Amino acid sequence: MSNPHLTPAAAPEPIPECPHCQKPLPLCICDSVTPIENRLSLLILQHPQEQDRALGTARLLAKHFADATVRVGLSWPSLSKALGRPVENAARWGVLYLGSARAADLEAEGEIVALTRKGEVAENQRAILGKLEGIVLLDGTWSQAKALWWRNPWMLKCQRVILNPSRPSRYGRLRKEPRRDGLSTIEAAATILAGLERRPDIAETLHASFERMLARYREVQAEMPELAPKPAAKGRRDFRRRKGA
Repeated sequence: MSNPHLTPAAAPEPIPECPHCQKPLPLCICDSVTPIENRLSLLILQHPQEQDRALGTARLLAKHFADATVRVGLSWPSLSKALGRPVENAARWGVLYLGSARAADLEAEGEIVALTRKGEVAENQRAILGKLEGIVLLDGTWSQAKALWWRNPWMLKCQRVILNPSRPSRYGRLRKEPRRDGLSTIEAAATILAGLERRPDIAETLHASFERMLARYREVQAEMPELAPKPAAKGRRDFRRRKGA
């Protein structure tokens, strides 16, 4: 029998979230975000089950750019519907999706590699990448990014690209990536936007924000263990996420 004299413990107060990055306020670094003018449009499609508020980077990334859109869902009938505005030519948009392709296996050169529909390295890399007007990033685990890829057949009209990063993700031990070319969403954007726009400052700014986010997380992790991300399914992909996404 329960003891009527014992008072149930009060439930802990929920931790407020930032309305912009949607992180718990102790982890928010929005006040230090440096705006970036981008020539290429950015569309981030986030799987609805991507729940890593603590270490996720999609909304932090979007906050840097005026021309950036985050959409949460599983499928959209077209690129225009996903973006929320008309797109005349989807072929002038790139979709960052690694899938089973590995730049190292393809003996690809450069950090950004355009693929054919057969998953082979496309000819005329400079011409293909130079015509792009926007980039789609898939934000979620590896399996979630795969689901987004297959549930949106309009992506086949876009130019598929993969990354061949010069260094592994800055997540380090905080989040283990199954592949060396697996990056966070913000790192993926840093590589592809800086490379395509030929602006190293984009990468420098985004990497600095990511480092600040990770430093803030480490600072509060011991004091607020409830902010630790839930165990992820094997093979995360933060572009997912990256990584795509």
